[in-house]
Amino acid sequence: MSEDNKIGKKIRQVRESKEMTVEELAKASGNSVELIESLEEGSFIPSMTPLFKIARALGVRLGTFLDDMPQNGPFVVKAGQSEEIIHFTGSISNLEESTLDLYSLAYGKGDRHMEPFIVDLHPKKIDKYELSTHEGEEFIYVMGGQIELLYGQEKYHLNTGDSIYYDSVIPHELHAHQNEAKILAVVYSPL
Repeated sequence: MSEDNKIGKKIRQVRESKEMTVEELAKASGNSVELIESLEEGSFIPSMTPLFKIARALGVRLGTFLDDMPQNGPFVVKAGQSEEIIHFTGSISNLEESTLDLYSLAYGKGDRHMEPFIVDLHPKKIDKYELSTHEGEEFIYVMGGQIELLYGQEKYHLNTGDSIYYDSVIPHELHAHQNEAKILAVVYSPL
């Protein structure tokens, strides 16, 4: 398991504490056994959607997989320099290549209800984007570059300074449009 990828270890810990098998978690979360095993081994993280579904199946909040040493008071990240980085491969076939780098801005805050991230989006040539869905809401503010959001049957192009707030239950997919982009993303997912 990669040192950077603590998520797989936490998924395994929570799953084992609930006395669930990989097969039971796969069925409860609607994911494949292979995906759960790959996540637990730290091989890759395809997107946030499987993590939301796994958290829900385990009865924990998404932040449980990101927490290090949770604290109850305020949690400060200076100048957006988060120490917790999550690399997502997205829909691309090369699992070594990241399409999204998420910098958690609240990884040390326990019992939180929102997940704020600074996200670097790397443009990739993908023929067809796979839309995903999960419970909750998302707020996106474009800090630099341009992004494209596929949302249901709609397509939104957002530039630096633009923002969008949407329900995550509608199938969606977010990616850099043409060049590198940077966003502030705040994700809320109820338990």
